[in-house]
Amino acid sequence: MYHRTHEVQLVGGPDLPCPGSRENPHEPLPAGLATACYAPLGGRIRVQILGELDLDSADRLRPGLHKALAASDGGLDLDLGGLDFCDCAGLGALMELRQRADSQGKTVFIRVGSRMVDRLLGLLGAQELFTPPDPPRIELHHPAPATAPAPKTGTSPGTMSSRGHTNGTG
Repeated sequence: MYHRTHEVQLVGGPDLPCPGSRENPHEPLPAGLATACYAPLGGRIRVQILGELDLDSADRLRPGLHKALAASDGGLDLDLGGLDFCDCAGLGALMELRQRADSQGKTVFIRVGSRMVDRLLGLLGAQELFTPPDPPRIELHHPAPATAPAPKTGTSPGTMSSRGHTNGTG
């Protein structure tokens, strides 16, 4: 039987899939369990959580999530796309993790969501707590384009000949 440790293990790179993920389906998770894979990503740590996030699995994952948060410079980026189930206890664990990050001057963002978590956060009005800020807009200031001289007032284009006479009078 496959047993997954819930300790923080920083694995390869940010694109390395967790066991049981859609990218690596060879090691499926048993029902009722969740697992987390951790990968450094700059000053942050990417955390992919798979399976079912409920009271029991949240309690098992919590120490590893806390260690990952402590090991990061800026916080955690969560990938919840592989969650098959999340109840209020699982959501409570995510909210507690975010509060812990805030107390450390760090952030927890949901980079890849799941329908269940998105719905629960929406019902609570708490989606913005896990949403990364928009990147700053850089406004470019272009010099004003060169303008053509304005036409003379009182005349319309094509009514004067090259000699200064009106058309048709020679």
